[in-house]
Amino acid sequence: MKLPSETTNVILCGVGGQGILLAGRILAVAALEAGLDVKKAEVHGMAQRGGSVITHVRFGERVFSPLIASHQAHFMLAFEPLEALRYLDFMSPDGTIFINQQKILPQPVRVGKMAYPTGIVSKCKKRVHRLIAINATHNAESIGDPRVANLIFLGMLSRFLGFPESIWQKAIQACIPSTKQEINIRAFQFGRDFLMRRLSIPEKEIRGTYIITS
Repeated sequence: MKLPSETTNVILCGVGGQGILLAGRILAVAALEAGLDVKKAEVHGMAQRGGSVITHVRFGERVFSPLIASHQAHFMLAFEPLEALRYLDFMSPDGTIFINQQKILPQPVRVGKMAYPTGIVSKCKKRVHRLIAINATHNAESIGDPRVANLIFLGMLSRFLGFPESIWQKAIQACIPSTKQEINIRAFQFGRDFLMRRLSIPEKEIRGTYIITS
């Protein structure tokens, strides 16, 4: 996929503890390594208590603001389904959403005061050109650590951005301690390979874990 000629806008969202800030940092470093101007902004209020987290990453030849306006995001990496719905208005109609289907119940849902929304993937799918949903947490567990789901998402995203793989390797090495690099690189490669195997498949659902529209 060829990148848009204008600035590329990426939203990363989820809840505290899912590695959203780290994923945003790796993406920003990769874009810098590719020679692009990069701006990044984060909102993470109660992140340490499982609250909502969102990161804006923008890159291109010249970027003047770190914040993405409504309906202007080309990509969203939603590490939790409800957070995809929460920030859906950021998405451009021709954009792509990646959703981790592993739910993390908010406190009002846990105590029975509210119900977790249903049909989130379907609602999001109606608003964008392409949606890819996968239980990235489950796949990360199979790799050896559920915390590397964020790198699976970056691996999938990398197939759309066109940066050389060597740039991503440098970015991961720059942002992650050496003792954790190997498993994170494996998770990144899993995401790249997973998407490469699926891109030729027309719109369909496979065991409820994967949806793509083209």
